[in-house]
Amino acid sequence: MPYTPGEQPNEPDMIKLNTNENPYPPSPGVIEALRAVRPESLKLYPDPTAGSLVRALAEYHGLDESRVFVGVGSDDVLAMCFLTFFQGGKPILFPDITYSFYDVWAELFQIPYKKMPLNEDFEIVTEDYTAQTEETGGIIFPNPNAPTGIELGQNEIEEIVRKNADKIVIVDEAYVDFGATSAVHLLDRYDNLIVVRTFSKSRALAGMRIGYALGSPDAIRYLNDAKYSFNSYTMDQTSLAAGKASVEDETYFREMLDRVISTREWTKQELRKLGFSFADSKANFIFASHPSCPAKQLYEALREEHIYVRYFNKPRIDNYLRITVGTRTEMETFIKFLEKYLKDQRI
Repeated sequence: MPYTPGEQPNEPDMIKLNTNENPYPPSPGVIEALRAVRPESLKLYPDPTAGSLVRALAEYHGLDESRVFVGVGSDDVLAMCFLTFFQGGKPILFPDITYSFYDVWAELFQIPYKKMPLNEDFEIVTEDYTAQTEETGGIIFPNPNAPTGIELGQNEIEEIVRKNADKIVIVDEAYVDFGATSAVHLLDRYDNLIVVRTFSKSRALAGMRIGYALGSPDAIRYLNDAKYSFNSYTMDQTSLAAGKASVEDETYFREMLDRVISTREWTKQELRKLGFSFADSKANFIFASHPSCPAKQLYEALREEHIYVRYFNKPRIDNYLRITVGTRTEMETFIKFLEKYLKDQRI
């Protein structure tokens, strides 16, 4: 089955809380960088090495440029990882409740896989990834996980990486900037670790499609070999300019993160007052369930009011809504609707 992306409505009065986009615009530096792109330069191919962005990311993370790989969104980067590292014939492992593109790629590339069940609290069970490692072809999981928002601790991540020394372990950090701890610090100790990041969430550049991976020089070289065998010119000139400018504007980046995190914590408090339950999300979304009002009913009621959240009609999570954190004003409107709706329903 193909991946089903979140709905992309286009309504002037909508509140869009369904695809984990950043509610704030990208850095002013990004706008200036885009304005500086000369239209006549677009007749030329972009730099196939994406050198300007690679250098900016290497400096940002304190790594050598040989340890950075960039692609068209983290989906492109992850697909290259699947093609490059998960072709050994043994099943790869990932959680049963997680980013739903993983099994799509595995099936598309004919890679065997096993879904490892989260526990009853929707947490990754570390032992599932450290036992019988000789039968494992590789491991991938998001941290924080999606759609739950739950963070796996660094000790647990290191244990998984250490006990799978001859396998590639990919930590998908699409949401790590919103309050979780990155595994980047483990890269100097483990050559089998790859950390994947995206500009689509915390850097408010979902429309530009920029992603990257950090790993050992050998791993990055293998990824580039795969990329050059598939499509040499993956990053266009505008994306390279925007990405570089975003990385260089750390002050704005931190200010926007603080806004999202503050609004997320406020929204948690308000949802608890209304009876919702959820894990302590470290992402820019909250995965919430109400004890008396079915998630699908709430999803449909919100949609009628042009408030869009994400509903997954899947086992174990079909009574949860994934609610992206919008602006404070958007979340206040969202909470007010829930208060009125639950009251009218006598819940």
